[in-house]
Amino acid sequence: MKKQIQSKGHALFIRGVKRKKILIWSVRLGLLAALLGLWELCAATELIDPFITSSPSRVAATAAELYRGGNLFYHIGITLMETITGFFAAVVCGYAIAVALWLSDGARKIFEPYIVVLNALPKIALGPLIIIWMGTGYTAIIFMTVIVSIIVCIMNTLTGFLQVDATMLTLMRALGASKRQTLTKLVIPASLPQLMNTLKVAVGLAWIGSIMGEYIVSRAGLGYLIVYGGQVFRLDLVMTATIILCALAGAMYAAVALVERAVVK
Repeated sequence: MKKQIQSKGHALFIRGVKRKKILIWSVRLGLLAALLGLWELCAATELIDPFITSSPSRVAATAAELYRGGNLFYHIGITLMETITGFFAAVVCGYAIAVALWLSDGARKIFEPYIVVLNALPKIALGPLIIIWMGTGYTAIIFMTVIVSIIVCIMNTLTGFLQVDATMLTLMRALGASKRQTLTKLVIPASLPQLMNTLKVAVGLAWIGSIMGEYIVSRAGLGYLIVYGGQVFRLDLVMTATIILCALAGAMYAAVALVERAVVK
């Protein structure tokens, strides 16, 4: 009887969790639909100027036009390639640098102020130099994505390493573990939640870096469409590219969240 009561209670709990998730998603989708509907209504009644703000129907028509011309997925693919390449390069290099700084206290104390200063530097100011260094191709945009993201990856990852329980570190030293063994057996596993948070932050920064690079030097990509649309006053094109960017950034963030869920398990 006790097991039966427990199983019923557990079933009610699971049902309640599922209902809460359904409610949350329903509210999210309902809010999105309401915002789009309000936007369309205000544009149709000219409460807002549709030339300046566009509208969902005009955005959909512009996306369809790009698709029929064979340009939609071409520009999406270019920006995705630049963003994903820069994202992985920044995360891998940032993680490796954070590991090296944790292994050497002297190096960390020497380079930490420089890392903080570089993080505060407006990366857009390096645009002209990047063009001179890297040329006007995809390499310059990927490099911009990396420099925008890598400093935050280093700082967040290193912070996760340094926040590991001091008692556990003392125990590892008492057991005779080397610093490398402490890193692989304790520090890296213990800092996985911080790594997942770093990945989430890096997603947004990678998109900022790639679009920033496309603003400076680009012949294709969603950032190029935004710049071109602004130059020729095709604001429907600007809004279409912006909304596609939002959708892609959300999808990439969701992918990182799925990875986090798997890692937590």
